[in-house]
Amino acid sequence: MALPLDKVRVLDLTNVVAGPLASYHLAMLGADVIKVEVPGVGDLSRKLGADYELGKKQMGASFLAVNAGKKSLTLNLKDPRGKEVFKKLLLTADVVLENFRPGTMKSLGLDYPVLKEINPSIIYCAVSGFGQQGPFAQRPSYDQIIQGFCGLMSLTGDQETAPTRAGYIVCDTAAAVTAAFAISAALYRREKQGEGEMIDVSMVDTALATMASWPVSNYLNAGKIPAPMGNDSHTSSPSGTFQTGDGLLNIVVNEQKHWRSLCDVVGRPEFKTDPRLAEANTRMGNRHLVRELLEEALLAKSAAEWESLFSDAGVPAGLILNLPDAIRHPQVESRQLLQRFEDVPGVGRDVEVARVGFRLGKEQPQVSTPPPQLGQDTERLLAEAGYSADQISAFRVDGVI
Repeated sequence: MALPLDKVRVLDLTNVVAGPLASYHLAMLGADVIKVEVPGVGDLSRKLGADYELGKKQMGASFLAVNAGKKSLTLNLKDPRGKEVFKKLLLTADVVLENFRPGTMKSLGLDYPVLKEINPSIIYCAVSGFGQQGPFAQRPSYDQIIQGFCGLMSLTGDQETAPTRAGYIVCDTAAAVTAAFAISAALYRREKQGEGEMIDVSMVDTALATMASWPVSNYLNAGKIPAPMGNDSHTSSPSGTFQTGDGLLNIVVNEQKHWRSLCDVVGRPEFKTDPRLAEANTRMGNRHLVRELLEEALLAKSAAEWESLFSDAGVPAGLILNLPDAIRHPQVESRQLLQRFEDVPGVGRDVEVARVGFRLGKEQPQVSTPPPQLGQDTERLLAEAGYSADQISAFRVDGVI
């Protein structure tokens, strides 16, 4: 399958999650991603993850997650010769992606104005916690810092447990997807208009943008300050997590037809005409009563039984799975979301990675190579750029690569 970003070359200077996940999406769509890493050190995520031994090999589980399909080039950008190598590679590149603290690339003499002089059509994307400008631009930031700053933690949990961090690095992930989207849009515009672009992705901006559909809009346009509600919904009732005779079940009733069907399924048709329960607005005001009465009815069967019955009746409901059960669920397996690489060099065993969350036509986009060992492609890439074996050897002796 011809992938949309075939022949697009990305020079990826990023570390850990937000940047590498963005370039991983580009690689999955066919881009030639060259991961530019510090000699001997590499991406910090090479040391991170739940398997200590993999971290010692500089192939940490966190690194494996989002670096398949890339090439690894070690290059010391603080050395003038390293800068010259980077500038030479820039002539063949379409995109530069970095997630340093704002100002770092300028201090290296490799910021957008400099690179644009060398390659006017380059698309330069900078991902940072607070953006390239503003009073907090220079502050160090990680996902949890941004979760707290953007208001997300204030909404996560309930009145007793909030503020609570989300269960995964949601702000890093949102910034990564936003960066990949912005780069793709810039590539399309360049194809139409011939112009390069400077893209400034802020984790705070992207986090707030993902919250815009409900919490942000309810505050800006309805004057409602959102509050933590645990597993309950702030828009409808009954909507949330409910106790059954065996296990918990998520139920979402956003439409009156769902409520009527739910009443029939649980064998409580009288709920449809009960003045305390009949209308959506009344149920919102009596949400605690709704929960009490509904959970009393749900005790008759297990969560799995109710899920099947509600699904047959068109009522949105679902079991609460742990990650292993979700990953190995027949629905997920049928979508071929996971890709396996056998006996990966530097790891010594098979590695599985998640692909992008969509299909092109009838197929899942995928990459052809596993996550790279540190610097494994350095010599080949420099040779392709015109450097001789003696020059490459001297670079290595002098710590340029």
